[in-house]
Amino acid sequence: DCGGVCACGTCHVILDSRWLTKLGSHNAEEDQMLSMFPERQTSSRLACQIKVSAEMGGMIVQLPEFQM
Repeated sequence: DCGGVCACGTCHVILDSRWLTKLGSHNAEEDQMLSMFPERQTSSRLACQIKVSAEMGGMIVQLPEFQM
């Protein structure tokens, strides 16, 4: 909905923790947006902030029940 600028939170996903090191950490804006989610987990990310690469092949993400 926001065009990938970390402004709406509709793309909240939960990653398998094994993928976190490959993706890097989130920035302050993403952290602030994620803080509004009751279902936030340590492996929560906004999909619009993840840079897709070939090494992500096979990644499985979960969609939380609640989306903004």
